[in-house]
Amino acid sequence: MSRGTAAAASVIPGLALVLALAVAGTAVGKMFPLVGGPVAGIVLGVLLAALARPGARLRPGIGFASKQVLQVSVVVLGSQLSLAQIVQVGVGSFPVMIGSLVVCLTAAYGIGRWLGIVGDLRTLIGVGTGICGASAIAATAPVIGAAGVEVAYAVSTIFLFNVAAVLAFPLLGHLLGMSQHSFGLFAGTAVNDTSSVVAAATVYGQTAANYAVTVKLTRSLMIIPICLGLAWLVRRRNRAASEATARPRLQVVKLVPVFLIGFLLMTTANSLGFIPAAAHHGLSELSVFLITVALCATGLSTDLAALRRTGPRPLILGACLWVVVSVTSLVLQFLTSSL
Repeated sequence: MSRGTAAAASVIPGLALVLALAVAGTAVGKMFPLVGGPVAGIVLGVLLAALARPGARLRPGIGFASKQVLQVSVVVLGSQLSLAQIVQVGVGSFPVMIGSLVVCLTAAYGIGRWLGIVGDLRTLIGVGTGICGASAIAATAPVIGAAGVEVAYAVSTIFLFNVAAVLAFPLLGHLLGMSQHSFGLFAGTAVNDTSSVVAAATVYGQTAANYAVTVKLTRSLMIIPICLGLAWLVRRRNRAASEATARPRLQVVKLVPVFLIGFLLMTTANSLGFIPAAAHHGLSELSVFLITVALCATGLSTDLAALRRTGPRPLILGACLWVVVSVTSLVLQFLTSSL
């Protein structure tokens, strides 16, 4: 047996386990749309790891799913986005989207440092809150080399405040007398995962839901510059830590992760109409399933003892960012006369 064949064979047992968990997580997500497949998958993975820690035979497949499958899921996610959506949401929504994102990332850095949270974890919670929840965490984790326990904590934190938003935001919208358009913009900029955006906005009305989803998908495009910026920062940090006397020249091609190039190509192909409209639903389901597979693997790799040692501070950061983004969105809507 060749080395490549042996390596492929070693992946099968662990990958089979992860796929089985992903199917179960997807089924749970279908029954409870508010939870969703990715969150159900990571919970199932964590529970199974707590009951029986995966052995050496399963680790290659679990590692493959948590890294390579994760990267493929981000590429497929690009099929749901279009550069034309930026035009569709209108110029009026951009100040709210960009302003909320900038404030969120700044607050994540400042509050996270004040709470003493390590850089990678506060980055994941920041991009998850500011951009698009589990999808943004999935895209960012391999760029910064985040540990599985950090991904698990970030996804869990984001999910908790997604649930809070779905329950609280429609009531808040009615109290403020928001129109369908205004609430759609609010939900699209202040709620994280797409499923939760749809859930919150649909309760308010179908017009709000349609606009919220468009805003949400456009907001997801911010993954591109954020990942590029983080890749540059990581490379700069690693270069500074190197003891080499000759400073290597920065090569932009090596700066960009391969999967992010794939994401950009997929988004461009969708923008140019190369991806048929009939294929969008299937690709959306595939993207969610692949993210579920990757998060199941992350759950199986989670060290619960390390998670307990992390303590409640990341949860406090998530709560602070949730409030900051929500208030910022409302304030910017008021200032731009879109409330």
